[in-house]
Amino acid sequence: MTATSIFVNLPTNDLDRSKAFYEALGFTINPLFTDENAACVVFSENIYFMVLTREYLGTFTDKQIIDTKTHAQALIALSRESRDEVDAVLAKGLAAGGTEPRDAQDYGFMYSRDLEDPDGNVLEFLFMDQAAAEQGPEAYLADQAQSATA
Repeated sequence: MTATSIFVNLPTNDLDRSKAFYEALGFTINPLFTDENAACVVFSENIYFMVLTREYLGTFTDKQIIDTKTHAQALIALSRESRDEVDAVLAKGLAAGGTEPRDAQDYGFMYSRDLEDPDGNVLEFLFMDQAAAEQGPEAYLADQAQSATA
């Protein structure tokens, strides 16, 4: 089965604040799917965040909507083309009212930083070396170590 698009539903306590936050990151809002209950944040031609008021999100499930400031429901990882792009999107997010809940993670083959939106939803932005993605991290790091000793 192949998915053609992904829609991630996120709760918010303040829809206007959330729209401004995601626009500050460089994403757009699709007005055709945005109203007083929800905003469609366009990440790419196949990835969308539906930022929904907590009350509206509650109409999609019988489960309790958690407080994303204190509980993690999901961590959403989004790749970038370089470490500099990871740092740039974090700078935009921090300037727009987001927070960085933990230090950057640098594994040599992968670099990532977490960004919490003002509601506490966690976005992880990461860059992975293409060779590591193709070989797998262990093989990539072994090749790097061998090159350093040669």
